[in-house]
Amino acid sequence: QVQLVESGGGLVQAGGSLRLSCAPSGSIARANAMGWYRQAPGKQRVLVAAISRGGTTNYTDSVKGRFTISRDNAKNTVYLQMNSLKPEDTAVYYCNAELSVSGVRYYNYWGQGTQVTVSS
Repeated sequence: QVQLVESGGGLVQAGGSLRLSCAPSGSIARANAMGWYRQAPGKQRVLVAAISRGGTTNYTDSVKGRFTISRDNAKNTVYLQMNSLKPEDTAVYYCNAELSVSGVRYYNYWGQGTQVTVSS
């Protein structure tokens, strides 16, 4: 069964950087749109950044200019480069992707989440 696997989370001081990575654990035919969401304690899960297969990106206002989403279509991998991190960026970050295992139908998948903690 295909799963999305995130990596790169951790503890960092304010102003520091982290790079998150996410890729399917199993073989897939194609990845369409991919993105990152985050959820802080007591808050709703919200979109952080998304990227189409063609490279069109979308960011929530609070991370514009600090975060960069990118992807490697050959590896079906999506990245989130996070610079100038702030304590308010602290959250569990979830990878999301539209994946086609068969090459015909797409389904939406979520990763298990990776904790990002930014200390002041």
